[in-house]
Amino acid sequence: MRIAVLHGVNLNMFGRRDPAQYGTATLADIDAALAALGQELEVAVDCFQTNHEGVMVERIHALADSDARAVVINAGAWTHYSYALADALAILRVPVVEVHMSNVHAREAFRQQSVLAPVCAGSVCGFGVESYLLGLRAAHSLALRGQNV
Repeated sequence: MRIAVLHGVNLNMFGRRDPAQYGTATLADIDAALAALGQELEVAVDCFQTNHEGVMVERIHALADSDARAVVINAGAWTHYSYALADALAILRVPVVEVHMSNVHAREAFRQQSVLAPVCAGSVCGFGVESYLLGLRAAHSLALRGQNV
């Protein structure tokens, strides 16, 4: 089984960006933790990061024709306003799990709204790197059951 993990805008700066909110783990640390969990679950984990919204949309389009059985996405700030990403994710016929390192519900008002949530099976937030791992576990479970949005 293959699961895609998509990291959005500014997430390549984990480890340097606001450690009080996001901790000190780097994106490479997160990807390594996901790969280790993937081995445990016997899942190939394909991680991808971009700071360009159109590139992310094209990556999601490519997933529609791939063998990925689920998607885990932390879209960063795009979560709160990118209807383009929401429309692209809605094309997928596999489970999509939204994740966030920080507890977006305890932050600024604009961060409390997700335009992606309606096209996702669920979301995990507020647990740092563990949010990604919980998201991967959820995506794996949903994929095994053949469930999507």
